[in-house]
Amino acid sequence: MRTKVLAVTVPFLLSLHLAGCFLVAAGAGAGAGIYLTSRGAEAMVEQPMDGLVARTQAAFTELGVRPVGETIDHEGDTREFRGTKEDLDVTVKLERKSPSATQVEVTARRNMAEWDKEFAQRLLARIAAP
Repeated sequence: MRTKVLAVTVPFLLSLHLAGCFLVAAGAGAGAGIYLTSRGAEAMVEQPMDGLVARTQAAFTELGVRPVGETIDHEGDTREFRGTKEDLDVTVKLERKSPSATQVEVTARRNMAEWDKEFAQRLLARIAAP
């Protein structure tokens, strides 16, 4: 009996996990599969960095993130935006991978050991939206 339960339970749980991964990836829209990391969310977005800079600033405003800093490194190929929202320290890192593709990483840190991955995912989905 125990073997039958495991034979049914394991595939079922695996299918739920895979369905969740699919939904996260599908939620980003065309050209951007969002995946969760240990600290937030990331995606490869098929858009030039310049357009994503404006989208990041608009997403900060739309989601109530107060900008507190911005850095540009590597001759403009990497840009980082920092902001705060209530008890969150928010960071968006844009890294140009090609003229038409940008790696986007979003983190929302609540304290030294706690991250708000849901907010990071929501912010990234807003930035990557077509």
